[in-house]
Amino acid sequence: MENKAELNYTDIEEKPEYNTIIQKVVRQAFLEEKLDNCNLYINIILTNPVNIRKINKEYRKVDKETDVLSFPMFEKDELKQIIEKGNPIEEVLGDVIISIPQVEKQAEEYGHSFERELAYMVIHGFYHLMGYDHIDEEDKKVMRQKEENVLEKLSINRN
Repeated sequence: MENKAELNYTDIEEKPEYNTIIQKVVRQAFLEEKLDNCNLYINIILTNPVNIRKINKEYRKVDKETDVLSFPMFEKDELKQIIEKGNPIEEVLGDVIISIPQVEKQAEEYGHSFERELAYMVIHGFYHLMGYDHIDEEDKKVMRQKEENVLEKLSINRN
């Protein structure tokens, strides 16, 4: 399966390890959700706290830094149809924006590897693109289970 994530860097240094982690997680997520033959890809933007704060303020009206933002291109029902019928043209599933300095900080805070934290941000953003959320407890449970399933299959553990 070819790469299903297009990476863009905004005001941070490019590192091959980011690409390796992200592509591995996205490929597994696409397999799990049966998107591997749907002609879709994710646009992932890696940036810094200043940029993600601006985007958060502009689009969510929240004036603070965050770790990850997701901007889906499809509603959940539209995605269901794409999965069932396939997609004749290549389209973006959505955008996931990740603050790399925040990933580094959280990995240290939570006591696990940078790989684990970046992988989690990617899979978390992916499931938001798929229409999942964590506002109420039941939805959060479903989303977390899906996230952990992908990470477990890749042997990306919390330690």
